[in-house]
Amino acid sequence: MDATREDIEGLFELQRIDLEIMRLTKELDELPQRAIIMAARDKKAEIQAKGEKVAELKRATMKRITRIDDEDASLAKKEAGVQAAIDAAHGDFRNVEARTKELAGIVRRRGTIAEDRAAIQAELDKIGAMEAQIALAVEEISAKEQQAIDSFQKQGGELKLAIAKLEAARGPVEAKVNDDLARAYDRIVARSGGVAIGVLDDSRCGVCRMPIESGRLIDLRSQAPLGICPACKRLLVIA
Repeated sequence: MDATREDIEGLFELQRIDLEIMRLTKELDELPQRAIIMAARDKKAEIQAKGEKVAELKRATMKRITRIDDEDASLAKKEAGVQAAIDAAHGDFRNVEARTKELAGIVRRRGTIAEDRAAIQAELDKIGAMEAQIALAVEEISAKEQQAIDSFQKQGGELKLAIAKLEAARGPVEAKVNDDLARAYDRIVARSGGVAIGVLDDSRCGVCRMPIESGRLIDLRSQAPLGICPACKRLLVIA
């Protein structure tokens, strides 16, 4: 296969650049911060879902307190009216007795309502404590998430910059290689997942290390300075 010294040097330099890009890209993809960020977001979503349930419970509890307060306000107004009627009875014993019983019933009901309200308020206090715990948990997880994001952006940014520099350097190197060889190299890289060129090592491929039988070896040497490994189909530099 026709190839100049510059072509071969260029192919090896392309391979060096491409392998380094692959290594850095793999390192970027495997940065541990990604898993930390995703775990934090999943946990935060789980806690926020609990927070929504607590918020719904709080709304329902507040409605119960509002109903009790409305009833108590109505009874307070009625109590005042009954008391005023008793005060205005002026010796009407039967009327006073009936109103007094009515008043006693109102007072008992207001007492029951007060107890119910105190119990509901205790529930509301517990809900408030739960809300505070949820808010604190979300705040702590958000802080861990942000810390991981900052670290990822710093470390990932450095890796992306290094990759970008290598990609920029690749163009001029590729331009020095024969177009047909460059295309062949790219096809082999895509197929092999990385290494596309090696050196014939005596009677073995320098990449796949498969021995080459004598007949094929003679044919391969006739392709010097560049041939194709009959086993792995990679480019081989032949001394």
